[in-house]
Amino acid sequence: MVTGSSRGLGRALAVAFAAEGAYVTITYRAQADMAAETLAKVRETGSDGAMVRLDVRDGDAVKAAVSECDARRPLAVLVNNASIVHDQAFVLLSPSQWSDTLDTNLTGTYNCCRAALPAMMARGHGSIVNVASVAALRGVAGQAAYSASKGGVVSLTRSLAREVAPRGVRVNAVVPGLLDVGMGIRLDRRIVERRIADIPLARLGRADEAARAVLFLASDDASYIVGQTLTVDGGLSV
Repeated sequence: MVTGSSRGLGRALAVAFAAEGAYVTITYRAQADMAAETLAKVRETGSDGAMVRLDVRDGDAVKAAVSECDARRPLAVLVNNASIVHDQAFVLLSPSQWSDTLDTNLTGTYNCCRAALPAMMARGHGSIVNVASVAALRGVAGQAAYSASKGGVVSLTRSLAREVAPRGVRVNAVVPGLLDVGMGIRLDRRIVERRIADIPLARLGRADEAARAVLFLASDDASYIVGQTLTVDGGLSV
């Protein structure tokens, strides 16, 4: 299951898992047409999947969606990718914008982990990869809520990993930098150029580069990696 996989990095993640033969559950909150495009790309790889409309802020809905997914195929991998950002100066950031960001990015990750873990632990096997952000590691003006939420995801990853590893479930995080999808293409060109100037590799990252990192952590190749944050940012956080 890849949350928030109707477009951007989520779509790249869904297709990358499908290319490895996985049956992929694609979740989306509003854009069914874009989720259908993701599913079509998944099927182009020769694998299959399903679409589930899901608001990760709704704990009961998440529990039902995960149960449906697990009944269809035992859920082996959960990727918590769904997130939002409100770019706003902190003094202008409204309480609703703050809550919406934390509820989606951090509480949404909590809801999905909480729903998926019982079956994973009962089977003694599973992998959870949480998608954080380089904003969790370095200050980003105008993104206080987003940075706080992603910092929370990193801390949640570490604590949860220690708790569930003895039950056979590995929890890790990937920390993407500025990518050529999602927020990276919605930002003003001048802002992007300034940020690229801070990146040692002097370019935006590709969605497939971040996706390969998630695939690695989810796979048995990372069988002894627990509670880590793998940063994929071209050196931005160095």
